[in-house]
Amino acid sequence: MRREARKYLHDIAGAIGRLKEFTDGKSFDDYRRDAMRRAAVERQFEIIGEAMAQLAKADADLAERISGYQRIIAFRNLLIHAYDDVDDRLVWNIVETGLPTLVREIAALLGDE
Repeated sequence: MRREARKYLHDIAGAIGRLKEFTDGKSFDDYRRDAMRRAAVERQFEIIGEAMAQLAKADADLAERISGYQRIIAFRNLLIHAYDDVDDRLVWNIVETGLPTLVREIAALLGDE
């Protein structure tokens, strides 16, 4: 694996770790009521999306091993460019349903180093 690609995977893994720290044991209502938590969670998704976009440029074959990597990049673009229209329920749904798959896939790729 190229050094540059490894760096992006580690960036994604770090952001995932912070997302888990910010959301573990929290409910959607906890998330919705806490502006700082929402900002922190959205920022980590922005980092994941940007690192994924850079990974896709650096090593497209590796990026394709990540389920829905294009959707992850598109979600980052939504958070950045349509920030005033972000649906808290959508973000929380991704935390609950999309993040576990990403956790497994990134850990597997980093395990392949």
